[in-house]
Amino acid sequence: MKHDTLRPRAKALRLWGLIDHWDQVAAEPWVPAMLDWLEEAARRRSLEARITKAKIGAFKSMADFDWTWPKRIPRDAVEELFSMEFMGEGGNVVMLGPNGVGKTMFAQNLAYQALLRGHAVRFTTASEMLAALSACEGTASLERTLGQYVRPALLVIDEIGYLSYSNRAADLLFEVVSRRYTAKRPMILTTNRPFGEWNEVFPNAACVVTLVDRLMHRGEVITIAGDSYRAKEAEERNAAKEKRRRKPKPPKSETE
Repeated sequence: MKHDTLRPRAKALRLWGLIDHWDQVAAEPWVPAMLDWLEEAARRRSLEARITKAKIGAFKSMADFDWTWPKRIPRDAVEELFSMEFMGEGGNVVMLGPNGVGKTMFAQNLAYQALLRGHAVRFTTASEMLAALSACEGTASLERTLGQYVRPALLVIDEIGYLSYSNRAADLLFEVVSRRYTAKRPMILTTNRPFGEWNEVFPNAACVVTLVDRLMHRGEVITIAGDSYRAKEAEERNAAKEKRRRKPKPPKSETE
């Protein structure tokens, strides 16, 4: 019975030479250990490839986040997201708040958790994605590029609201959202603008109301309020530098 469970694993690893001589090697004590090693190596390579393709970038872990810094944050709701239930539900998560309160860091950590669970992920800024789609010439090129944002199990779109976009860009975002909505593939979006102000992000675009409607049909908004943590860190670094500059220097020796 044990040998019956090993053979499918060897096939999955495409060890055809081993399969050809299975009757001779199946009972060997080194076979299970070898399969374990090869499967672990395959999982590691798969994760590394998906991390590279996801383009998450460098980020701080959740353990480094100071929950006391924001003036208001629904900690329970944020931590609940890491159960990744929204992935199975095809739900969307919108991180709303001003600059520097941790929206992107949360999105990156959630993207990484999805990768660890075996999902394909794509992380992009709104400006990067819309520029790539807008640059497409012809239907075939557009379809290929749309596929890069529609096919992954999880799409993260960072920094919606920091720039304003043309009607063409709004239509392209709508196309991505609509296709993922139909396929029940979840998204995480970060934005500094509440939905009521998205008409300023996409001026005169007719699709904004429908866009928001599809985002939020199976969506949740996580609202964070507070001052920029990056600005706080910058102030602390500058204060530390100034303190070092003011520290009395030891007198020079006579030999100097």
